[in-house]
Amino acid sequence: MTDRAHAEEPAEERAGTWSGSWVAERLGVELVGDETLPGLLGLALRRNPKRAHLLVSNVLGKHVPQSPSVVYGHGVALGRRVRDLLGTEDAGRAVVLGYAETATGLGHCVADGLGRAPYLHSTRRPVGSVARAGGFEEAHSHATSHLLLPEDPALLAGDGPLVLVDDEFSTGNTVLNTVRALHERYPRTRYVVVALVDMRSPADAGRLDDLAREIGARLDLVTTASGTVRLPTGVLEKGQELVARHETPTAPVTEAAVRGAAASGPAGSVARVDLRWPQDVPDGGRHGFAAGHRERLEEALPGMAARIAEALPADARRVLVLGSEELMYAPLRLAHALEQTAGGDVDVRYSTTTRSPVLAVDDPGYAIRTRLVFPAHDDPADGPGERYAYNVAGAGFDAVVAVVDSAADTPALHAPDGLVARLAAHVPHVLLAVVPSYVPRPPHASERPSMLPEPLRGPAFSSYAPDEVGWLLQDLSDVTLEAPTEEREEAIQSGGAHYAESLPVEYQPSEQYQELFHAALEASAARMARAVGAVTEIVLAERSPRPVLVSLARAGTPVGVLMRRWAQFRHGLDLPHYAVSIVRGRGIDANALRWLAAHHDPADVVFVDGWTGKGAITRELAAALRDFEASDGVTGFDPEIAVLADPGSCVRTYGTRDDFLIPSACLNSTVSGLISRTVLRADLVGPHDFHGAKFYRELAGADLSPVFLDAVAARFPDVTDTVDAQAKELLSADRAPTWEGWAAVERISEEYGIHDVNLVKPGVGETTRVMLRRVPWKVLARAGAGADLDHVRLLAEQRGVPVEEVADLPYTCVGLIHPQYTRGATGADGKAVTL
Repeated sequence: MTDRAHAEEPAEERAGTWSGSWVAERLGVELVGDETLPGLLGLALRRNPKRAHLLVSNVLGKHVPQSPSVVYGHGVALGRRVRDLLGTEDAGRAVVLGYAETATGLGHCVADGLGRAPYLHSTRRPVGSVARAGGFEEAHSHATSHLLLPEDPALLAGDGPLVLVDDEFSTGNTVLNTVRALHERYPRTRYVVVALVDMRSPADAGRLDDLAREIGARLDLVTTASGTVRLPTGVLEKGQELVARHETPTAPVTEAAVRGAAASGPAGSVARVDLRWPQDVPDGGRHGFAAGHRERLEEALPGMAARIAEALPADARRVLVLGSEELMYAPLRLAHALEQTAGGDVDVRYSTTTRSPVLAVDDPGYAIRTRLVFPAHDDPADGPGERYAYNVAGAGFDAVVAVVDSAADTPALHAPDGLVARLAAHVPHVLLAVVPSYVPRPPHASERPSMLPEPLRGPAFSSYAPDEVGWLLQDLSDVTLEAPTEEREEAIQSGGAHYAESLPVEYQPSEQYQELFHAALEASAARMARAVGAVTEIVLAERSPRPVLVSLARAGTPVGVLMRRWAQFRHGLDLPHYAVSIVRGRGIDANALRWLAAHHDPADVVFVDGWTGKGAITRELAAALRDFEASDGVTGFDPEIAVLADPGSCVRTYGTRDDFLIPSACLNSTVSGLISRTVLRADLVGPHDFHGAKFYRELAGADLSPVFLDAVAARFPDVTDTVDAQAKELLSADRAPTWEGWAAVERISEEYGIHDVNLVKPGVGETTRVMLRRVPWKVLARAGAGADLDHVRLLAEQRGVPVEEVADLPYTCVGLIHPQYTRGATGADGKAVTL
């Protein structure tokens, strides 16, 4: 087989064969809908255990090389339809947001079609000098999949329409998660969702309207074509079997055959071309792309295309412009300009590399004919890994213009197994065009007061002794912040309020429930002591010999106190201990970090929490510290959290990974020094203030905080030998996070039709919080779970919440918050109503 193989196939064979027929015939998959769908989409097989098929767009320019005028034309046409839908006035106020990595270029084209709309795309590449304006999750990802890093913090803060662009609208989960996350922070009255194809199933079709009603906003959908994918029973297993069969060493593997054929001839030439990219024009929408940027780029494109044309061999008749992952728009516009410059003399095509693993099968009825594999070359945040270029080898290209940004022009790009070498093995001429990576200049630091207040301490604030913990908070005890649980839940889920803007009414435990707490404490005090000792020993051995413990208030605070007591008991150390606020979606208290940096070495700071669930706070802290480093230039804070229990497998510093009952999870303030959950509300917390909290002095008669601490600390002498052995074993073990909990949460969210991971709370501690603070829907309990769930069962009985036993649950239990909550979701007696 030669690299001209595909180009030399009979035209009638290529034209008459649908690029989805191979998969359709073998798996029984059907595309049903608009008659244009087969022209827009082909099918391939994923190398993915969660979904068998992949819809491969013929007009996106990602997997399938396509004429750049076709790719650009589809995006611009969608943008013009959005402009017509919105009208001139609203179109002039719109902001366009595209999804990384696949739709970064498409979204930019939609913005071009709208006219002068500013454009931003999400990114998986953190940039240290740029503060995060938001982030949201994508299904089947254990990390924060999408970061929003606009240079102008006000870009998303306006009230004009937000246009969200993705290549396909399949389940709608990503878009729904985005709208919820952004509406919570930047509420507006109108959203438009744009996609090349709408492939939602009938079951998913109504969820967009449901969300619009929940948040009180208009939500429109604009697509080129629509339909659905019919999947037969057992398609996942059949797909996995097909992938295994075609990737076995004995099977004919297209990539290997192409590589072997290419190896028989000389490698292609490699040269650079200087584009002379216009200064200060961003390479894309990672940090925002404004109308002025668009005008300057349009002026520069003809000259850049001419320089590429001059660098190409005179006899090149088939040329591919190849972009790189998120860098899609700049290569597309260069390819489009080159196509116009060359006229009909050169067949110009455009596609990009990707991180998506897909099986390659050399058949006209299969969308991915060949696959080039090479290592990542842009130092990705998620570490090294394979990257792919599809349908490049064997496609008959005389030359490839590889376009990368300067951050990706690394030694890995030029290594013997790198992208440049892979291309040169199959194509006679490779040109490398490097676009300067646009990194916004850091903003000038705003003026701040030179002195922040000293930490609050007991007995004036909290029932803990003054040396046990210093609270980097402001006292809001005199402010009425409590609201009924049902009222808070409705406001939170509708996007009308953030959960940190109010407090739930403090749960007052019944006599029966208090008896359960004392029984749980008696039963688990020794287990708690072992975990406290183990995690403290790991911190002392690996993090700092004299750590500064910083608890994440409030669940982390009792654990931080106990770790401080262990260090004192076992090593005679008097460790500093503070409590700070961190809020999901809004980050850690930056003023608290400034105070810590002014009084301690950030490298000694160890953040402490009680337990992990799905790891949301773990990711929140990491992102917040990156933002803080960018805004303040302070380095050294370690985002790794030390926790008592890590059932979600989200951290590497823990005392145990068992999901057991930590008694402090059973109660609220009365086991946490009488301190409320933290509060962040603009009218109460200014830019130079610590976050707030309340001290419930009136609950002193019910305070069990000292009882809890003393009961656990009393077991320290009994567990010393066990802790030494346990710590030694953990220190020598592979403790790398597997994020098993996150995967389980995603699965439960889909299986139970919730479609929002924020409403799934895994583990005993998180389930207890659901029962005490939120409107619960149901509890999933591991079959055979024993006394660890006695208090959950009691709370469930009191609130009328069903407890459903589930086999193979990775947690002892999981609490489900009532989805799509309104106050009609509870009856007159306050008990939950099933959907």
